[in-house]
Order: sequence, then structure tokens, then C-alpha cells
Amino acid sequence: MPSTPDVTEVDTPRPEAGELLVKVATASLNGFDIATAAGYTQAFMEHRFPLVLGQDFAGTVEALGEGVEGFAVGDTVFGVVMKPFLGAGSLAQYVTVPAGLGVARIPAGVTLGDAGALGVAGATALVSLDAVALAEGETVLISGASGGVGALAVQLAVARGATVIATSRPGAQTDFVTGLTDAAVHVVDFTGDFQAQVRVIAPDGVDAVLHLAGDGAALAALLRPGGQLASATGLSQDDVKDHDVTVHTIMNTPDVKILTALAEQVATGALRVPVTATYPLEQATQAFAAFAGTPGKITVSCS
Repeated sequence: MPSTPDVTEVDTPRPEAGELLVKVATASLNGFDIATAAGYTQAFMEHRFPLVLGQDFAGTVEALGEGVEGFAVGDTVFGVVMKPFLGAGSLAQYVTVPAGLGVARIPAGVTLGDAGALGVAGATALVSLDAVALAEGETVLISGASGGVGALAVQLAVARGATVIATSRPGAQTDFVTGLTDAAVHVVDFTGDFQAQVRVIAPDGVDAVLHLAGDGAALAALLRPGGQLASATGLSQDDVKDHDVTVHTIMNTPDVKILTALAEQVATGALRVPVTATYPLEQATQAFAAFAGTPGKITVSCS
């Protein structure tokens, strides 16, 4: 598979038993999509060609597969494509998704654009914070704060009353991170000696780390004894044997409860989906090319 995907015509999918056919209004890009396009996921997931990329989606239920209950044609829904293989993704005009997994209704007050960028990043951020049991008054280091997951994690951590230290690149990315919330966020420059910068803020070590980018072992070294690290990039307990810390390897499965909780926070204004760029489906190739240098979330308008 090429690292830059092409836009092409494929047949409209049909919902199998237990599935919804969704007319996609908005999808968004995630690091997993970039990795799949580059061929990095072939070793551990079945690929079915022609392979349609994309996990996040928001749109309207167009048809119901046999046995589907709880949804109706015309419902506006969002979520994450959860199938045991890759190939039937959401970067398309239509997608089929299991009705009982990874899909929820969009509440009033949430736009299709925001909903289509919320599932993967929001669920990863929420599950990671829950894994480290982040509590009010604790200090959390969020590595990769300018990305989609990080930008949502910063807001969710602040809402829990935590002190947030975020790694970012100086300039526009730092401005983006500090603009995510009205609360003060300590931003450290990961291109410099970020460990020294963190120790100035938390001399006794941080309580928790969200490892979304960078060297996980170096981040673990900044935890206080007994601290906890959640890694969305594959770090395991074996990788930090020399440290008295607990590692949680995040394998994200967004369920209806998680998706609904996130959407309700967006609806009330408590959480802002950090969409910073939108491309039409016919320019999806350009969206992939822009991913690495764009903070926040890139969405693709599919309708």
C-alpha cells in the first residue's frame, strides 16, 4: 500500500445483519490511519482490498441490517469503525458499522464536524486518564499535547482539577496548546531538555504521564515512585523495569457509554473538539500530507 492513499471509486457497501449503513458527513484522520497507509499495520490486522481508510465518522443512518434495534433511518450518529479487519473505513461517502459497537447518537448542540473528529481521540484521552486514575490536585505530564488525543486530554485533565504539564514544539504548536483552556497549562519544549524543564515544575516527580508521543522510558523517569503511565503508543511494563512505576498499555475500544459521555461534554461546552483543518473528500490525499505538521484534528468532509 502506498504511504499516500488515492481517491477512487468503490461500490457502496451494504449493511450485513446487525449493521448500520451510514451516509458519512464527516470523518477525521488519526495516527492509526497514517500508519495503515504506510503499511505498518499489516503485521497485526487483516487487510481487505480495495482498502478504504478511516475510523472516525459522523453522519446519518441510511439503512438497517437485519436484526438491528435501537436505531432508525434518519438518525444522526457518530463513532468509530470497529471491525476485526481493515478495509471498510469511514473516509468514504458511506460506511457500514456494527450497531452494537462504537456508535452512538449525536446529541443536540454537537455539530457533525465535531462529532466526526471525536471518537478515536476523545476515547483514547478519556481511557488514558481513567487508567492512571488522575485525581484533583495531581500533576500529569501529557506528551504530544498538540495532537488530537493530547489536545482533548489537556482539557479533560484540567476539568478534573489536575495540574497539567504539556510537551509541545515552540511557536504555533505551543500557542495552540495554551489556547485549549482558560486554565494555566505548563508547556515544555520537547525539542530541548524537557526533562529538566519538567523537574523545575515538579521536582519530586509527576503523579501521572500520558505517553502519546516521544520516548516512553524518558517520560517514565519523570514519575514519582509509584506513579502511573498510560501509553497509547505501545509502551509496556517490561520497557520500564528500572522504575517504580505502573504502565497501562491502552488498547482503545470506544463503547456507547464513552462516546456519549464525550459528546455530552461537547454539547455543554465543557469540551472543545480541536478541529484545525477540513478538506473535501476529493482532497483526502492532501489531508494525509498535512497530518504531521497540523496541530489538533484534521477532518474530511465526505458529503
